[in-house]
Amino acid sequence: MTKPVATLFLFFLALQCIVFFTPLQAQQRVKPVIAGDFADPSIIRVGSTYYAAGTSSEWAPHFPVYISTDLKNWKHQGYIFNKAPEWTAGSFWAPEYYKIGNTYYLYYTARRKKDSVSYIGVATSAYPDKGFVDHGVIVNFGKEAIDAFVYNDMGQLYITFKAYGLDNRPIELLGSKLSKDGLKLEGSPFFLMKDEPRMGMEGQSILKKGNFYYLFYSAGNCCGAACSYNVRVARSKKFTGPYENFTGNPVLQGGGDFTCTGHGTFVNTADGKYYYLHHAYSNKNGVFTGRQGMLAELVWPNNSGWPAFKETETAPAAPAAINDLFNNKLAAKYWQWDFRNAMPVVQQRNGSLFLSGTARADNLTGIVLTVKPVSDSFDITTTVVNHNNVLKGLAFYGDANAAVGVGTIGGKVVFWEVRSNKRNILAEADIGSTLPVQLKLTMKPDATTLVYYRQGKEQWKLLPTAQPVSVQFLPQWDRSPRAGLHFKGGPTEQAQFSEFSFKSY
Repeated sequence: MTKPVATLFLFFLALQCIVFFTPLQAQQRVKPVIAGDFADPSIIRVGSTYYAAGTSSEWAPHFPVYISTDLKNWKHQGYIFNKAPEWTAGSFWAPEYYKIGNTYYLYYTARRKKDSVSYIGVATSAYPDKGFVDHGVIVNFGKEAIDAFVYNDMGQLYITFKAYGLDNRPIELLGSKLSKDGLKLEGSPFFLMKDEPRMGMEGQSILKKGNFYYLFYSAGNCCGAACSYNVRVARSKKFTGPYENFTGNPVLQGGGDFTCTGHGTFVNTADGKYYYLHHAYSNKNGVFTGRQGMLAELVWPNNSGWPAFKETETAPAAPAAINDLFNNKLAAKYWQWDFRNAMPVVQQRNGSLFLSGTARADNLTGIVLTVKPVSDSFDITTTVVNHNNVLKGLAFYGDANAAVGVGTIGGKVVFWEVRSNKRNILAEADIGSTLPVQLKLTMKPDATTLVYYRQGKEQWKLLPTAQPVSVQFLPQWDRSPRAGLHFKGGPTEQAQFSEFSFKSY
C-alpha cells in the first residue's frame, strides 16, 4: 500500500538517504548505462562478465550485444545475427538469454515471413556473444506471441510470453512447459495473468523469494512520444498462478530525467544483489535517442513482502564521439542499416570506405550506413573523395520514406529530404569537380537540421533554405532515427569516403 508523503520522508531518513524509485521521483539522477536506442534488454552473467542483448527492430545486424564487468560500463561487442534467420521478415524485438548446460540460448521475437505475424524463435551457441545457430519458431500461439521469458522451477523449464488476439479476450501472459533441451513446447499453454483493466501487459520477468513467485511486467504504451510505460509486480505461491497484483503498483516508472520505464530482466551479482536492466526514454532527448539501457537495484524494504527499486550511480557508457579514418580492413561494429529496404555493400581499404549496393525500387532514400545518436544535438561530417553522377554524402534516416541529407552529385552539393512519398531538393550549390568535398549535417535541440560544405581550406558554407528544416517526421513508433553515410545510385556505382565523425553535444 502506498504510504503518505510524511511517512515516506521519515522512512527515507531512517534508511540514511537511500532513495527508492517511486511514481513521483523515479530516475531523477540516473543516467543510461547503455546510451542510445537499446530497448527490451536481456542480461546474463558468465563468471564475472555480463552480456546484454537488446531489440534491433528493423536495423541490421540483428540484436546488438554489449559486454561489461561492472554493470555500469558497457562495450559494444557485436550482434546475435549478422544475417536474418530464414523464417523472419523483420521486427526483431525482445531477446531473452538463457543457459542450459554449456549452451547459450537466445529466445527472440520476429515477424514471420509467410504471414507477417510476430512469433518467438530460438537460437543457440557455445558463446553468449557470437556463433548463434537459429532453430526457427518455437512459439506460434494466437494472432501474435512475443516477449519470451524462461524460468526453471525445481527442474522443470517453462517459457512465458505475451499473447493477444485470442477470441477477443484481453492481452494475456501465458506459460508452457519447455523441453529439457529448450527447443520445443510440451503440453498446452496455460494462463498466468490477464490484462484487466486493459492497460497493456508485456515484458514479464519472474523471480522467487521465500514462498512467493514475483512476476514483474510492463504496462501502458511502450513507445513513441505518447508512451506511458511502467513496471508492475504481482505474486503467487505457485509458478502457474494465480498472481495477485501489488496494490502499490507501479514499482518503477518515469520521472525526473527519464520516462516510460519498462521491459527488463534481472541478473544476480557475485555478492548476491539483483539488478534490473531495462529501458526508458530521456525527457530531454525524447524519441531521438530511443529507449536507452537503464539499471536499477532490486531491494526489499521494511519486510513488507513486496519489492522496490533503488537508484544506482551510473554514467553513460557509449562514447560521445566517433572519429573513423577507415584504417581497418573491416568496417566498425557500430554501423547498422535498414535491412528491409536496402542491402549495402561496404568495403574498407587504403583509408577509404566504399559504399554501394542495391535498394528496393520504392525506396526513395537509398542506402544509409547508420550509427545511433546518444543526444538530440550533434554534428556528423564526412569527406567525399570520388566524383560521379550519383548522390553520396550524409543522411539522417528514420525510414525509407523519412530522411534528410546532404550530398554531392555531379558538380553540385544538394540538401535533400524524403517526406510523404516525395523526394525534394531543399537547396543546392555549384562546386565543380574539385575534390575532396567535406560535408556536415547538424542536428539542433529544436529538432531542426542544417547542412554545410567546404572544399580545401575554406570555411564551412551553409546551404540555406527558406525555412528551418524540421526533422520531427523522422522518428518511427518503435525506434529512433539514425545518422550516417549515404549512397543513392546503381549497384555498379559507389561512393568513396575518407573519414566520418559523429560528435554529440
